[in-house]
Amino acid sequence: MATTTPLPLLRQISVSDIHQAHPPVLKIRSDQDVETWKHTRGYRNYAIFLQGLNESVVGIFLPWQPPSISQSVGRLIALLDKLDSWIDEIPPLLTPQRFGNLAFRTWGKRLEEEADDLLESLLPLHLHPSVPLIKPYFVTSFGHFTRMDYGTGHETSFALFLLCLALIRFLQPEVDEERQVVLLLFVRYLRLCWHLQDVYRLEPAGSHGVWGLDDYSFLGYIFGSAQLREQKEIPVSAVLRKELPATNLYFMQISRIHQVKHGPFHEHSSQLHSIAIGVPNWGKVNSGLFKMYEAEVLGKRVVVQHIPLGGLLEWDVDSPVPHPDGMATGPGPGGTGTRVPWNATGTRAPWASR
Repeated sequence: MATTTPLPLLRQISVSDIHQAHPPVLKIRSDQDVETWKHTRGYRNYAIFLQGLNESVVGIFLPWQPPSISQSVGRLIALLDKLDSWIDEIPPLLTPQRFGNLAFRTWGKRLEEEADDLLESLLPLHLHPSVPLIKPYFVTSFGHFTRMDYGTGHETSFALFLLCLALIRFLQPEVDEERQVVLLLFVRYLRLCWHLQDVYRLEPAGSHGVWGLDDYSFLGYIFGSAQLREQKEIPVSAVLRKELPATNLYFMQISRIHQVKHGPFHEHSSQLHSIAIGVPNWGKVNSGLFKMYEAEVLGKRVVVQHIPLGGLLEWDVDSPVPHPDGMATGPGPGGTGTRVPWNATGTRAPWASR
């Protein structure tokens, strides 16, 4: 199921504009602020970015290796490798704790202290002025170091970090590089976060319990369903099998759930079970998950209130524009209404009626 209209091109922010931008700050304090955010250019850019990543992996399976890895993606993977090595250097404390080993705070403090150097080593010299603008997303991509938890808000911070890198063209919003971002870089990010969760026993941040899609993550299901979107011989119900091949991110995420949860799948993962038995094809899963992500992650104040905005992700709306039909509409660069690319029929997934 291919998209019917071409995606808008992700805009580019010039070095001169970077110099003029102010670092992002916390702006979302109310449900009204959440709606206002949906009318901003930054929100629209994020929607275009995610849809580009989504489309780049349709029909592409794991393990996947390009003829050559882009320098930018390679440098980002090396950065995640370095952060992963810190886990071995900062072992968990031998103290009885059900959730959240205090060593995670040591890991997080090291990240905060070294973030500037890490980002300056990552970026070419002419992009160094962007470091204060992207650092807030980078340091919040791996969990909350006081609460010692991890959830979809932190995953979204990592995606916004990548968006910022694409806006300044450290990452190129082109199919070949977008595919590497998903199938190499994002997979590496997931494995790092799983390692952090396992070693430091991180608690889910704001879990919906059995009514949530996943205690920790969401984007992997979107990208994985895109990989499967044109598959007719692999039914959606295939996820109910006990052993799943690691050929796509959706199956990888389900297998991860089986590693950390026990008991009947329909009891501990009822949303995923409902999708498996009630959604007829992967195309509907993919489009539905986008709408669910907008409603249940980007539309929840308790999740996005911790995400700083402004800077490269412009907060450019003085007052919200009513959108009674649930559309994320509002002024775009030219003052006309904009719509997130996936949202043609509202914001909730077909199965998210509870």
